[in-house]
Amino acid sequence: MTKPNVHAVHRDWERPFPLITHTEGIYLYDEHGNRYIDGSGGSSVVTAIGHGVHEIDQAMFAQAQKFSFYPAHAFSNQQFLDLSDLVVELAPGDLRNNSRVWITCTGTDANDDAIRLARQYWVESGKPSKYLVIGRWQGFHGNNIYIASVSGITARRRIFQPMFADSPHIAPAFCYRCFYEQTFPECNLLCARALESLICQLGPENVAAFIAEPVVGAALGCVPAPPGYFEKIREICDRYDVLLIIDEVMTGWGRTGAFWGIDHWNTSPDILTTAKGMTGGYTTLAAVVARDDIWAVLEKNRSPFKAGHTLNANAVSCAGAIAVIRYILDHNLTENARQRGEQALEGLQKLMDKHPIIGDVRGKGLMFGFEFVKDRATKEPFPPEQRVSLRFEQAALKRGLVTYPCSGTVNGVAGDMMLLAPPLIITAEQMDELLTILDSALTELEKEVQ
Repeated sequence: MTKPNVHAVHRDWERPFPLITHTEGIYLYDEHGNRYIDGSGGSSVVTAIGHGVHEIDQAMFAQAQKFSFYPAHAFSNQQFLDLSDLVVELAPGDLRNNSRVWITCTGTDANDDAIRLARQYWVESGKPSKYLVIGRWQGFHGNNIYIASVSGITARRRIFQPMFADSPHIAPAFCYRCFYEQTFPECNLLCARALESLICQLGPENVAAFIAEPVVGAALGCVPAPPGYFEKIREICDRYDVLLIIDEVMTGWGRTGAFWGIDHWNTSPDILTTAKGMTGGYTTLAAVVARDDIWAVLEKNRSPFKAGHTLNANAVSCAGAIAVIRYILDHNLTENARQRGEQALEGLQKLMDKHPIIGDVRGKGLMFGFEFVKDRATKEPFPPEQRVSLRFEQAALKRGLVTYPCSGTVNGVAGDMMLLAPPLIITAEQMDELLTILDSALTELEKEVQ
């Protein structure tokens, strides 16, 4: 039994948190013997290869037997070097075999360090006025104060707003609720062209970088950009000498049915960040992958990269990452994510036909979701105080499915949606089970709120 909680701080003060006792494959088991499908991939979009893959803990244990920690200011380690080589071999577009890798601890760290790199690159290149980083509203890149200011989740920004840096934003690429009230493709990608307008308003000489997720995760519930969006963004960044940072913290390592999320668009980033699925939840690790010529400017000036953490390039974590990546490749999990993702979206469309509470379904591969509406014709959201996404999460949980609730699609406050990202190993039969639970939970929710 769970002992009374006195000292541990959880994410919610009110709800109970049963203890997880063990995991296997796509399943979690709690102290009461209940089994759950890990439909959110952890918290969230983390468990790429499923739970209990012993090749991973064996690789980490083997490294730990040699050494687990070392003074990184004085030494390197072979796992770090091997992981960097592997990442560069697999990097997308022009980064492949033409980049260098900085290994850090979390997705937040990676995005923060990517922005540090962009800033330092411009200073070292003789353009010190370039400091602004443009983000997107309803985008999410991490939880430290600076990265939260670049992110665009209203609920997570409000309390810290007075502490934020100057971080301009453009509207998201969100066709279901288009900021410009247009329809794709007649819109001529106004959401992408807005970047050019903002760069010109700020002055290109002041703009260092633009950062975006290929598929927006927690902030919008798995919204991919429309076709042509990132190609236009790349064109604008090139025109005004702005670095393009692609945040693949959630979307990398086969999650979207392509090895990298940005592979769905014919676009190469200048800097790419990745974490989560890179180690599949077995440990924590993240990476910043940047063009070789960006790092070369720092190297030429003999200017060390001005970032770093105590546990950067931890040898045990690097060993775990290598094993996870090899597992993804050896078991062709990117292709399984593509196939099961198609099954998921087809199944969600059928649920949408049955349940009017669903206004939209979306996603790529095994990163998919749906949005709740009070009125499908008008896209009217439920009032925030009804906490619809949280209520659905509980309805699914008691049926044995973990989902990830999100809110704020309409104006950063209203609008409820669900994010799902089961492990890439999920089978067709298990996906059917997941969809059946969604159907039952939707039926319960509709009775409560309509």
